[in-house]
Amino acid sequence: MIKDPVLIEVIGSALSSVVEEMSETLVRAAYSTNIKERRDCTASVFDARGRMLAQDEGGSPLHLGSLMGIVDEITRRYPADTIAEGDTFIGNDPFHGGGSHLPDIVLVSPVFVAGEIIGWVANLAHHADFGDRGHAHIFQEGLRIPPVRLMREGTMQQDLFDLILLNCQVPHERKADLRAQIAANRLAVTRFSELSTRYGPDTLVRASEALLDYTERRTRTAISRVPDGEYTFADVFDCPELDEELDLGVHVTVRGDEVDFAFTAPDQVRASVNVVWTGLYAAVYYALKTLVDPDIVPNAGLHRPVRIDAPRGSVLNCVEPAAVNGRSETCQRVVDLIHGALADAVPEAVTAASNGANTGVHFSGVDTRTGRYFVYLETIGGGCGARLGKDGLDGVQVHMTNTSNLPVEALETEYPLLVSEYALIDDSGGVGRTRGGMGIRRTVRVEADDVHFWLDTSRQTSQPWGLAGGGPGASAEVELSEGARPVIAGYTRLQTGDVVSVRTAGAGGYGPPGERGRAAVERDVAEGRVSARTAQESYGVEQ
Repeated sequence: MIKDPVLIEVIGSALSSVVEEMSETLVRAAYSTNIKERRDCTASVFDARGRMLAQDEGGSPLHLGSLMGIVDEITRRYPADTIAEGDTFIGNDPFHGGGSHLPDIVLVSPVFVAGEIIGWVANLAHHADFGDRGHAHIFQEGLRIPPVRLMREGTMQQDLFDLILLNCQVPHERKADLRAQIAANRLAVTRFSELSTRYGPDTLVRASEALLDYTERRTRTAISRVPDGEYTFADVFDCPELDEELDLGVHVTVRGDEVDFAFTAPDQVRASVNVVWTGLYAAVYYALKTLVDPDIVPNAGLHRPVRIDAPRGSVLNCVEPAAVNGRSETCQRVVDLIHGALADAVPEAVTAASNGANTGVHFSGVDTRTGRYFVYLETIGGGCGARLGKDGLDGVQVHMTNTSNLPVEALETEYPLLVSEYALIDDSGGVGRTRGGMGIRRTVRVEADDVHFWLDTSRQTSQPWGLAGGGPGASAEVELSEGARPVIAGYTRLQTGDVVSVRTAGAGGYGPPGERGRAAVERDVAEGRVSARTAQESYGVEQ
């Protein structure tokens, strides 16, 4: 065991640098807007046993659900003596590949030293393809790829590559993005190998073990500061695909330096919002980290003091052939449940409910300017929940998603779409001593015929709740121009000139509105966050 804390810290920082450089390489080399502009990708490194050592800070927390199981699946399928230097594996399947939904395609490469695997590098990219799909079951949602060898000893398996591209609607994007992922992994293998050369493979392995142990100790210490007890919370979940809301709940048990999460959920549904166990685990680990110690390094040591249970075959722990494409919406509600349950235990750490969605808008069709098929995906931010001593942020990605905004200029250049409005929604943040964040209104005009529109969102029929007397945030909404076909079960087909206006939910406030100072209310009104009417009716401040 290594007892030099400085050396452990240096190696830990070096591993973090590897994943950050891998992620930046992928973004810079990618072709599609979803990766090069929106940064919908994540990089990570694992030890030889498949335990995560580091994940890039710019990635999405939910991507852990597509990374944490894939190395285990590779080593289960392929004996070590059949894996060679220069191999790269590809996978995305939630049920047989360690993934969490099909657009998140993962590339994994082993790192060899002296003929032995000492680690793995992996990157994930969300491939915005597979538009105009059904979501009754997984077979409708795209191409399922179990972990298979895409490159053998540095040589592309062209027949497999061709098979994958043939099943994509925008193959020129997929080809370029997958090559960017290969390049990012190649760089990470080099950097990992350089660390081994510098410190020696044995030291690197022992330091990795020490890093996991340190994260476990730090997590246990943080959990021990939460008062022992049992905490419960219930909430509802809605989405455009469902006729009725789903009832979800959690029972949290804190005992010393360990914590158990037991979820209640209905049976899996014939819609895209089911979650496989890796997605649920990713949401729980994220939520716990935010509440007990946000600075904990996101590696597998964090997972050791945590127990998670959800009914098998339910929305939160689905089985094949459940559809899972929209699982991010449901995972956002998992975070809401945990924050709500622990609000009394750690009131200084929780936020009121944020917008509760990962509002995804999908436009796909043929671009008449190029004659090519296009798929445009954007996840639009919303309100972030207020905290004990700070207002919630306006118009941001929250919790399980961490992607960037796609600039309007890039959108209109790449796709036959025109953005006529992109603005924060006045009065959409919940009132309170600290105010909830505002949602976003994005209005898009279609400039081509027969464009398929798909909407993933939540909080259309419910409101993000406030805490300690704070008011709820405004609900989400979608509005179409006169004459456009209505959105039914999240889907419609649009024609040239049709306009779609998507309004994301705001967020809940924290504390009694009467305790918000007059100066803060007047500033809210001046900056357009709160209307004069709300200032008077909720805060008692005349304008």
